[in-house]
Amino acid sequence: MIESENLNQDDIVKELCTCNGLCFDAIDQEGPETLKLEMFFSGYPYIVGLASFPNLTSLTVVAQNISRISGLESCLLLKELWIAECHLTKIEGLQECKNLEKLFLYYNKITKIENLELLTKLEVIWLNHNGIRAIEGLQTLKNLKDLNLELTHLTKLPLLKDLSLNDPQYKPNPVCLLCHYSTHLLYHLPRLQRLDTFDVSPKQIKELADTTAMKKIMYYTMRIKTVHRNLNEELEKLNERKCKLQKLPEERIKLFSFIIKNLEWELEELRQNGKIYSEKSHHGKKAHYEKSSSEIAEEANFEKKYVEKRNALNERIAFWTKKLDEIEILYQNEVKRKKKKHGLLVPFLFIELETVGNIQFNCCYELILSRFCTWDFRAYGITGIKINRIFKMNNRILRLKFEEKFQKFVENDDANDSENHRKMMEYLFYVFDPEVPLKKKQLLQMLEKGFKESETNRSHKREAVILANSLSLCECPRIEFIQKQMKDEKKNSLDPELYRHGILIMAKVFLGRSIQAREQDSICKVNYPLVNSVFMPRKCVLSINCNCNLRQSKWFVFDHDFVLPEYIIEFEYISLVKTHSLFSTLNNVIAEGAKKNLDGSVLSHDLKIDEEVIEMEPKLKSRTKLNNLDEKVILSFTKSNVYSQIMSLNLHGNSLTKLRDLSKLTGLQKLVISFNEFTCLDDVYYLYNLEYLDASHNHVITLEGFRGLVKLKYLDLSWNQLKKTGDEINILCKHTSNLLNLDIRHNPWQKPATLRPSVIGRLKTLTHLNGLVVTEEETNAAINFIAGTRITQITLSHHSRTEEVRPRILSIWPSAKILTQMTKSEPFLHISGNWYSKITTLNLDGQNLFEITNLEKLVNLRWASFCNNNLTKIEGLESCVNLEELTLDGNCISKLEGISKLTKLTRFSINNNLLTGLEKHIFENMLHLHYLSLENNKITSLIGLQKAYTIIELYINNNFIATNQEIYNLKGLYNLIILDMCGNLIVWNQENYRLFVIFHLPDLKALDGISVESPEIENAKDLFGGRLTSDMIAERQGHSSFTQMHELNWTTSTIRTVDLIPVDQFRNISNVNLQNNNLTSFSGLIYLPNVKFSLT
Repeated sequence: MIESENLNQDDIVKELCTCNGLCFDAIDQEGPETLKLEMFFSGYPYIVGLASFPNLTSLTVVAQNISRISGLESCLLLKELWIAECHLTKIEGLQECKNLEKLFLYYNKITKIENLELLTKLEVIWLNHNGIRAIEGLQTLKNLKDLNLELTHLTKLPLLKDLSLNDPQYKPNPVCLLCHYSTHLLYHLPRLQRLDTFDVSPKQIKELADTTAMKKIMYYTMRIKTVHRNLNEELEKLNERKCKLQKLPEERIKLFSFIIKNLEWELEELRQNGKIYSEKSHHGKKAHYEKSSSEIAEEANFEKKYVEKRNALNERIAFWTKKLDEIEILYQNEVKRKKKKHGLLVPFLFIELETVGNIQFNCCYELILSRFCTWDFRAYGITGIKINRIFKMNNRILRLKFEEKFQKFVENDDANDSENHRKMMEYLFYVFDPEVPLKKKQLLQMLEKGFKESETNRSHKREAVILANSLSLCECPRIEFIQKQMKDEKKNSLDPELYRHGILIMAKVFLGRSIQAREQDSICKVNYPLVNSVFMPRKCVLSINCNCNLRQSKWFVFDHDFVLPEYIIEFEYISLVKTHSLFSTLNNVIAEGAKKNLDGSVLSHDLKIDEEVIEMEPKLKSRTKLNNLDEKVILSFTKSNVYSQIMSLNLHGNSLTKLRDLSKLTGLQKLVISFNEFTCLDDVYYLYNLEYLDASHNHVITLEGFRGLVKLKYLDLSWNQLKKTGDEINILCKHTSNLLNLDIRHNPWQKPATLRPSVIGRLKTLTHLNGLVVTEEETNAAINFIAGTRITQITLSHHSRTEEVRPRILSIWPSAKILTQMTKSEPFLHISGNWYSKITTLNLDGQNLFEITNLEKLVNLRWASFCNNNLTKIEGLESCVNLEELTLDGNCISKLEGISKLTKLTRFSINNNLLTGLEKHIFENMLHLHYLSLENNKITSLIGLQKAYTIIELYINNNFIATNQEIYNLKGLYNLIILDMCGNLIVWNQENYRLFVIFHLPDLKALDGISVESPEIENAKDLFGGRLTSDMIAERQGHSSFTQMHELNWTTSTIRTVDLIPVDQFRNISNVNLQNNNLTSFSGLIYLPNVKFSLT
């Protein structure tokens, strides 16, 4: 027991070391040198191993399952401690940490402030989002400066009507100086009548606070979804690279499996031939035929070679299977790393939202990525950027000069508009002179003394500091200069390593009065005497692939003190390079893919071994493949005369798609159909005596029709295309009740993590699954797992709540999640008969449900969440007609059914499912629906949203929306202000996609996570306004059958140009009426051969 416990602790400490870039084996050397440790989200269930870090000054533990504070006895130098979003119930175990200055214990279950008396150096304590009801135990903390208990605790006082924290006769509380202080209080305390001696009872004041809070929630919902989307895109790319890596091992495994099954077939043929020969002789003159010694030796030799080759092939399969496992481990590690990299972004945004913007995390990293456009760098073979290090610099001398100059500007500005002054602030990149190599001394001088006149750019004589808002404008000149140097030196190949690494300076800039540069005037103060800066937009044509160049500009700031350097960024480019390493694609260099010629690869030796094994005796014999079966073929193939005598049939390695005429094989016990072209197995329905079935290496997508096989004991379905876990398990459970051995590996199952317990728990007769023995312990665990997938009375008591009012908190989480986390469940023993009707909240996330049942009595259910289950359809909610919020993310639902009666829905989320379409009338009666999220599905059309008039937020990114006509389905949604369609084909298919959407949906405030700016609206009007296109005609006509049109009547429509493409579809038009328009050209009409014009 002690050894097991010690081993567990070692594993935890190893994980701690790995997450902090330390080596567990060198912990004795590295431990004393470590001052800071961090652990986020998992892998640290209790605090252990800190004795190895005696000089630790900072420990951060977030979102772990830690229930008590312990193991800190050796942390005598600890100054900062975070144990947040855990399960702490008590403040304890800190008595030795007497140097502690900052303590963060927010989002726990602590009910009392205690055991802090000895920590006299404490300056900061955060205990917000706990269960604390009294402020106590702080008497000895004389140095305490910051105590966060969260103002929203006042929401627990339902009768509070008069609150004063900023009385004019007294000094205000610090909280009153925070941004949005009044709005924050009015939103959380809607019953307040007076605040800080002012009357706040008017309805308009409360509505304004609610509206502001709603806008904040919408804004941060959009930003958080953008973070998740970016992470999912990275993970998707990573998965694509993994699939490329797995291709070679999978091909080798399939090849060797094919050869093994071929050898088995040949051996079976040999034995059958011998048996048939013996039986024929039995009917002849001799009663028994004895084989000659040479025949016996030949058979024995064949069997010996067969065994040797089979063993060698199995060894190669094991080798390549190990390679697959290695790739999977690399992939999982990379996934973990990427999730960790994004891990803090969402918590930061949550804190920003909850504090109404008073705490902000200005992530330089995220800003840099937003200023990088892949299309601008494609010509250089660059596909991305990797940030290696970011230094945040605080030069107080320069900052004082900056603030002094800024204050003078504000005082002298007649407008005196503080909001407008804030808009003049910008973060820009400093543009280095590409022809002057950047030296360390020059860089340090620039950071210390600012952008003085001595460091001037040759091209503009340093009359101004040159900056840019995109990486392409400040980096492409450097890359081009290096490439030019290499060409001048007559080097054949351009080595990307010469410009892969770089340094950026990001500065805080006050632009002041600014105008666009005039082409005829040089950039100098004399030519622009009344402005502080000038800007020069990037000269470019509208790109098919990207519109960000519309926002790219260079800036020239004349007053050097208005440019404050704040960040130094070290980065490297991710480039598309050739590689011979099969596994190198999981690092920061993206491989082109494995080449056919692998002589120089790390696996060339293994591929040669493969060829040697394949060439071993006995070699494969060529044979004709069967394309179909009939009675004659079966009898000939089995060398039998009577159907009933056939007990074994090996059809491996053919091109069969159907198993016709097998119903007469009533005695068949063994059937091998591997390496064929089957997509279903309907035809085995009649084989009641079948005990062995090998259907591996086919294209089986469903087991529908697979029934009546009660004697089946062995079933191999590996290397197929089975996906629907619940459906296929149900079929096997119902029709293969005596199955002992099942292999379902290498199928694209929808929920692979829970596949094994799901199968073992349902198929109770199994002894082997996927080549592994099913243990008794595993069986018991699987049975308990299956029992937990059903909704019972106990399940409802643990995961439901009866609160009638949703908490007024600033959060984007579903209400069901908020309520179940903030309040306690009803004790099961206290449940009364009418308890079901009191349930308003149900949170069954992650319960592995296969179906929704037993909710008939939940007639007052208002908020429900069923995320991350195995649901394949929406059912069981017919009685829950009062539902306001429904969340079904992370299931396997393919069709929107079962929600037509949920007419009170305001928020509906069904992300990460298998939806292919939206039924036309599904949203017609949902007159309160304002939030709809359909991310990561397979939706091809938006026609079902035509009458969803109340939608305000629509998230439908990462689907299969391909054509611009789909945007017309959203034109009637006049309340729609936030739309996210990233990851759909239309983004790439539609020229100037962003401007196209903005033109047709002019009320949008944000598109694809980016605010819609006024210049974009004007650009969209200039580009798409006044164009008569086939899309516009299709929208008005309601169809795109242009060949049936004979007349085109389009009067008084401010049309400037006609752009009918493809022209041949409009060949039957004979009359065109374009009166009262603004036509500037007739070029679009000259290709219509039968046209008679009417133009005024």
